[in-house]
Amino acid sequence: MPVFLKEEDISIVLCGEAGQGIQTVEAVLAQAVKQTGYHIFSTKEYMSRVRGGENSTQIRISSDRVASYVDRIDILLALSYGAIDHLKDRISPNTVIIGDPEHIKSARESENNLPTLNTNFIEIPLMETAEDIGGLIYANVIAAGALSCLLDIPKEIFDGLISDMFARKGPEILQNDLKAGEAGYTIGKDLMESEENQVKLSLEAHSTVRDELLLSGTDAAGMGCLAGGCRFMSSYPMTPSTPLQAFLAGNAHDFELVYEQAEDEIAAINMALGASYAGARSMVATSGSGFALMEEGVGLAGMTETPVVVYLGQRPGPAVGLPTRTSQEDLNLALYSGTGEFPRIIFAPGKLEDAFTLSQRAFNLADKYQIPVFILSDQYFADCYYNIPSLPLEEVENEDYLIKTTPDYRRYLITHDGVTPRGIPGYGEGLVILDSDEHDEEGHITENLEIRTQMVDKRLKKMEHIKKDALTPELVGSEDYENLVLGWGSTYWPIREALENISKKGLNPDSGETSFLHLKQVYPLHSSVTDYLEKAEDVIIMENNAQGQMANLIQLETGLEIQEKYLKYNGMPFSVEEVEKRLRQFMGIEDSGPGGHGKTSGEVL
Repeated sequence: MPVFLKEEDISIVLCGEAGQGIQTVEAVLAQAVKQTGYHIFSTKEYMSRVRGGENSTQIRISSDRVASYVDRIDILLALSYGAIDHLKDRISPNTVIIGDPEHIKSARESENNLPTLNTNFIEIPLMETAEDIGGLIYANVIAAGALSCLLDIPKEIFDGLISDMFARKGPEILQNDLKAGEAGYTIGKDLMESEENQVKLSLEAHSTVRDELLLSGTDAAGMGCLAGGCRFMSSYPMTPSTPLQAFLAGNAHDFELVYEQAEDEIAAINMALGASYAGARSMVATSGSGFALMEEGVGLAGMTETPVVVYLGQRPGPAVGLPTRTSQEDLNLALYSGTGEFPRIIFAPGKLEDAFTLSQRAFNLADKYQIPVFILSDQYFADCYYNIPSLPLEEVENEDYLIKTTPDYRRYLITHDGVTPRGIPGYGEGLVILDSDEHDEEGHITENLEIRTQMVDKRLKKMEHIKKDALTPELVGSEDYENLVLGWGSTYWPIREALENISKKGLNPDSGETSFLHLKQVYPLHSSVTDYLEKAEDVIIMENNAQGQMANLIQLETGLEIQEKYLKYNGMPFSVEEVEKRLRQFMGIEDSGPGGHGKTSGEVL
């Protein structure tokens, strides 16, 4: 029986074992889709292993802009025996499953699979074709070619990307990969023309998309760091912060940046503080359990009033937790890190443009107030890709806060705003002294209790001015709302798309207008947050942690308690469907959509 898929928004999931080249398929398809003129969003979920297990990549291809993870799978390309079982909770009767005959057979025979999986299987000779070309290693390129053909991606675009990717491996391997792509296109053409299993995809391309940027959250944050004048980075590799380290190391030469892979996290933050003491805008990148080792260094930054930017890629804990999954569990860790009391700023980007501007802003504010500034990202945000027209370069403005010292320079001179003009060694005639113990205005160790009190007051006085620089949250929707949805960091797009879906479907809530407030600066909070919350009759917050850390911080800072919390902490991001379902309940709308999968526009005949 023929299978027809006609959608303006297609969710394709590729699933296979680690080592099968799933990321290669993602990289090729992502660029090919954009160059063809389609909007794209891509994200991945993967196990913490080099070989085996089951990893999957979702690629949403749309005629309109997309930037969110969805549970829905329209086409599943299975590259391993366990792929279908791994994703069975996301497979619906409308899902078309394409795979090698052996993998399909294994799925049919498995007792773990749902009965509905017996309907929309399409067998393609992936493994046999790969062996004929030169080995199973070419199966991923065959799969990429088949999908590219179904998506009407011009063959010359596909071949160009394959050449760019594999030319460095030598002419023989490149020719085999081009043959694999050709074989994939032949398979795709057969699927489009088959009377038994016909697959047709309908999308509208836009020529303007071809010139847009295709960036990951890591790319956008990295560009922001470069725009902010980062000149030194020291880090120890740790998922999901390693990609940012690789990005900055790869661009170090062009931007006069020094990158140092330290022997451990303790050394990394102390190197960064040393570079900052010498005048270089400096940063570290790590994850939760790595940052735990850096906490003493954060306290050192607080005591010595040395600026440093900390990129903290969140993942589930405690300890190593789920090393390759996502979470928002480290807000408290950043907020309360370091002994004693001293000011800090915490940003949490939720879209690519914010990742760029907040990262750039982090360096300015770290220098301005001589404090640690945190960029809270997470695995989901760091690894997802989507296209945008441009980055807000017009918002980039760096300020130089260094002064040339005089002979009577005092590094910790008490001032009206708590910020001492900052000098660095060798720039001027003054001596720049600092110490990790309490100190006097010159920087010498002291145990004078009166001076101790004055220095604590000096450091904390900065918070009055830091709060004035706090960023206003983004309100999405009407200002005349009755209900308010609250989110921070990477929850931005799932919440926004879910609310837009509800609006498009013309569903009228029983409880009045609902708007969305996104916090991209989570500490200190802008004063308007209190006003937004007090205006709402009902508030719900969505977080990827078990305790509602942001809700608790809001209560601590504003005195307002958020009663309704939607918390997810299994290591996966929020999907649009589950957010939409929960918001319907919050808004008093009866949920009539299919459970767990949301509404699909595909049609299986």
